[in-house]
Amino acid sequence: MKIIPLHLKQANDFVDKHHRHNKKVLSHKFSLGLEKDGKLVGVSIAARPIARLLDNGKTLEIRRVCVLEGNPNACSKLLARMKQLGQLMGYERVITYTLQSESGSSLRAINARCSREVKPSNWKRKGKAYKHQPVYDEYKYRWELHESTQPESEK
Repeated sequence: MKIIPLHLKQANDFVDKHHRHNKKVLSHKFSLGLEKDGKLVGVSIAARPIARLLDNGKTLEIRRVCVLEGNPNACSKLLARMKQLGQLMGYERVITYTLQSESGSSLRAINARCSREVKPSNWKRKGKAYKHQPVYDEYKYRWELHESTQPESEK
């Protein structure tokens, strides 16, 4: 499998077609794809944190990770590379979220730490674009990706 850079439109198109519960994102810092035999099998999108109190210029949020079934370790590979690139760009903190109904196994595989439970919240703010998604009404976990976050297969 090979990591490739993607434009936001390419990543969003993949998310629209294949993500179980999330829709496309409005903006990003960067997006990556994962190719297998020349075919795009996964994407990840990193952006500023949605939570305004976390948006300090030094925190990067991985907003989407979407991988086609049958590609073991693909999520972990994308997450680890997003963390690595974010740190190379100067971000001091890299975070992401999972629904409580999701296992978090890809994050555990790269030694990410579940740092807190996050209650559902209304992100609508005056003057900001907002489109409500049902997934916003679910409880989530926030994960911190640390310096040692690297897939076991790459150690």
